[in-house]
Parts: sequence; structure tokens; C-alpha cells
Amino acid sequence: MKRRTEQRPMSRQERQAVEERRQARMEKARESSELARGPVDLPFLVLVILLTGIGLVMLLSASFPSAYYETDGKNPMFYFIRQGIFAIMGIAAMLFISRINYQWFRRFAKPLLFTSVILLVLVLIPGVGIMRNNARRWLGVGELFTFQPSEIAKVAVVVYFSHSISKKKDKMRTFRYGILPYALLLIVLAVLVGLEPHLSGAILIMGAGAALMLVGGIHWRWVFGAIGLAAGALYLVLEVIGYNASRIEMWHNPWADAQGAGYQLSQSLISIGSGGLLGVGLGRSRQKFLFLPEEHNDFIFAIVCEELGLIGATLIMLLFAALILRGYWIALHARDRFGSLLVVGVITLIALQTFLNIAVVTGFLPTTGISLPFFSYGGTALSIQLAEMGIVLSVSRQMKPTKAG
Repeated sequence: MKRRTEQRPMSRQERQAVEERRQARMEKARESSELARGPVDLPFLVLVILLTGIGLVMLLSASFPSAYYETDGKNPMFYFIRQGIFAIMGIAAMLFISRINYQWFRRFAKPLLFTSVILLVLVLIPGVGIMRNNARRWLGVGELFTFQPSEIAKVAVVVYFSHSISKKKDKMRTFRYGILPYALLLIVLAVLVGLEPHLSGAILIMGAGAALMLVGGIHWRWVFGAIGLAAGALYLVLEVIGYNASRIEMWHNPWADAQGAGYQLSQSLISIGSGGLLGVGLGRSRQKFLFLPEEHNDFIFAIVCEELGLIGATLIMLLFAALILRGYWIALHARDRFGSLLVVGVITLIALQTFLNIAVVTGFLPTTGISLPFFSYGGTALSIQLAEMGIVLSVSRQMKPTKAG
């Protein structure tokens, strides 16, 4: 004989509790939807558009001679047109992403990280990765479409670390949960990027990850320890193993072989010195006429200094500083921990890349392949940077209200 089970009817208090939970879920969903439609941070948006516009103008000036000679005079605006197309695509992506509730990015944290690791492995395989200037950093189809997996890895680190760290509070102060998993992941990514070789890309990934761990709550002693280990590893690579020893030697004194190994840095310094205080005038650079290598890419800031002078270059650096400071301001006023970490990661990438590029161009650091955000030629890199700005704008739509507004 089967026992018949009867469901006990809910009491009035239980029904009321269930209804309250349902109302709370509906209210939370409605609030989330409403917050996603809030206004973006206008100062940050204006700074992004301004830097992108100035970058396109300077790219046109810097790349005109190279494009003229490379196309036999047929299309001297080749680089500018191509970069302009990617800029339009990037701005469209930025505005689209800014309309998305940034909480939606959580679901892509792990898939994006796994994808970036696979791409970094693929780029190291001969015949798959594209070799340029003795470095295997690109994937793609010939010259038609190429991209650097390291660019995707940067975004993956920011999104994954932000998602994971935001769910931990006091655990971030422990070695097991706050240090070990993130340190191992950063080491794996840095090694894969370093094997390309792409030292500056590895530095950017390590720097962004370390910044997120620090903001996430790890103890300062781990930060100082990591800095000590990084300094020791750098000394080992540069002085003991002798990685790129000629670059280090030419960094100390590029004039010792100004026509050989020190040519690029010496020409960059000549460009900067030629600009003086006010510059030679927009479009009037002499060094861009095939004297300075990579004049429209990694060393475009030298052309900026030559044409706009110290005053113009300083104004551009102030625009970058304003963008970075405004980004961190948005992070401080983000509605939740995840949003704050996202912005910190993205802005740290821009800050580190800007500093490293200008430091290399001016001879403050050894020459390495790193581009200037929004200025250097590279369509996919520009599109990804603008998409990252869209993430910041998405977070800004849900900022906590401030006394000023």
C-alpha cells in the first residue's frame, strides 16, 4: 500500500516571506536595468575622443612618407585610412559596451582567460605564429588581418582577476587564496608572452595583475617581495644570461654605434631635440622621412616632440594624465567591488603602457617594442583599447552619487 504524501500548506508568514523575496529579486533586477541606462562619465569620454582624434592626426603626419614610399606614391594615406577605419569600429564598440551592464562581463571571465592561453600557445608554434622583426607575436591571415594574442591576454587578466577577487574579502590576505593562484597564473602568462619574445607585454600583464591583487586586499609585504623577485629576475636575464645585451649597451650610450645598434634611439633623441620648445610645425618633421625607424608606430611620440615641441608634447602627456586620474576617480566611486577592480585594471594597463612607451622613446628605459595608446599604428590594438574604455564608461553609468552631483 503506497503512502500518500501531502504537502503542508504554507502559513501566512511563510507566504509573506516568499512574496518579499520575490519582490526583492524583481526590485534588484529593475534597479540593475535602470542603472545600466545611467549617463556615462562625460569628462572621461571627452578625453578618450580627444586623444583618439589627436592620435589620428599625428599618425597621418608621421606615416605619410613611409606610406608614400611603400606604395610607390599610390596611397600615402594608407596607414591613416586603415587606422581611421579601426578607430570608427573601436568607438562604435566603446559606445556599445558602455550600454551594457558591466556585471554581464562576469560570465566571460573564465572563457576569455582560457582562450587567451590557447592563443598564446598557438602564436609560439612555427608556421602558425607570424614572425616580424625576430619576434613571433602575431596571429592572422597574412597582412590582411593580424592581431597580438597578448592584447587579448591583458583584457582576460583584468576581467578574470576582477571577477575572482571581487568574491573574496578577507581571504585575499592569505597566501593560499589571495597570492598563490593569481601568482601562478601571472607567471604562466608572462612566460608565454616572454617567449615570443615580448618583454613589455609581459610587464603590462604582470603590472595589471599585481595592481588588482593589491587593490583586492593583499598585504604590502607580498608587494615588496614581488618587486624584489622581479628585480632579481630582471638582473638575471639582463646581466647574467645576457638577453638583448646589445640593447642594454646601446641604451647606455647609443652614440657609440649611432649608425648601427644605437641608430633607432639616437634618431629618436635627434627628433626630440629638433623640436625645441615650440616644435618645427605640424607635418614638418624631417626625421619621419625614413630617418627614424617605426616613426608611425612605437616611436611616434618622438615625431610628436619634433613637430609640436616641448609644449605640445607636455599638453598631450597632461591629457593622458587627466584620463588616467579620471579613470581612477571612477574606480573610487564605482558602485561595487567588481566595477572598481575592472576600472583599476583597465586604467593601470593604459598608465603603464603610456609610461613605458614615453620612457623608451626618450631613452629613460631600454628600447623594447611597446606602442603608445591611441597614437601608434595598429588597428586591432586601437580597437581593443577603445573597447576597454567602453568597460570604464559602463562602470561609470552606475557610479555612486557624489556630493557634487
